[in-house]
Amino acid sequence: MTDSDRTRRTEGVVFLLAFTACIPAANFMIGNIGTFCVPDGPCLIPVGFGLTAPSGVLLVGLALVLRDLVQRRLGLLWSVGAILVGAILSTTFSAPSLAIASASAFLASELADLFVFTPLQRKGLIMAALCSSVVGLVVDSAMFLWLAFGSFDFLTGQILGKAIMVFASLPFLFLLRKHDRKRGLYPA
Repeated sequence: MTDSDRTRRTEGVVFLLAFTACIPAANFMIGNIGTFCVPDGPCLIPVGFGLTAPSGVLLVGLALVLRDLVQRRLGLLWSVGAILVGAILSTTFSAPSLAIASASAFLASELADLFVFTPLQRKGLIMAALCSSVVGLVVDSAMFLWLAFGSFDFLTGQILGKAIMVFASLPFLFLLRKHDRKRGLYPA
């Protein structure tokens, strides 16, 4: 195994662990952390423009980008495995009434992200991660809200909150791409 392969694998494992940690943490936040908690509903945070969203949106947005990086470093099979484990983990730290909504939305959004990211990644990391994450965050937001609460009341706030995290990750992705080129690392 070359140094390049070891580096790719090590970074992939770090991305995988971070991705995996985001999932239960997001579910915990939705039920426990926010500026206001709706009775029998989510805990909310302000996301800008007078909008609020369930607090877990920040970590869900980050998870979408991390899943892309798992695939970039470890390959498609690892990414699919991470999605399946993530769907199981998404049932933890949430109320039983939210578990199915969380797992279903997670699975659907991460698969949508994967289907967009996979063909685009060799054309460019930044565009692939951005496009796939936007598709994933819309799917996740709509599906979770409908299944969990039977409403799209927080849809705009959810989308904005997740998009903030996706856009906040762009400088890191630019640095990673530059670093990869310098080291001669290419997608797995």
